[in-house]
Amino acid sequence: MSFDQYHEPPEELSDKTRTFARMIVSLTEEAEAINWYEQRISVEKDKQAKAIMQNAQHEEFKHFGMDLEFLLRQKPKWRDTLKAILFKEGDIVKLGEKGEEASE
Repeated sequence: MSFDQYHEPPEELSDKTRTFARMIVSLTEEAEAINWYEQRISVEKDKQAKAIMQNAQHEEFKHFGMDLEFLLRQKPKWRDTLKAILFKEGDIVKLGEKGEEASE
């Protein structure tokens, strides 16, 4: 069985690589869901419906964070890069450049 997330024959990939691919797809799907809710929330006029959508979006954001954390535990260099960027004040591009240098 082949899935779009694979660019190499799945049977040739390790279990770890297939799990990694699944988590990347999951992260992408959570990001899409967050975006869909953002759009729905921006146009919804009913306060109760909007509150429900905001709650659902928050759940998707939590799932996004869990997926990201799983991936970062698999890729220490990614974690090093993001440590220089996330939750920091200042120019995001410059922080990104510093993060990239730190992980090399």
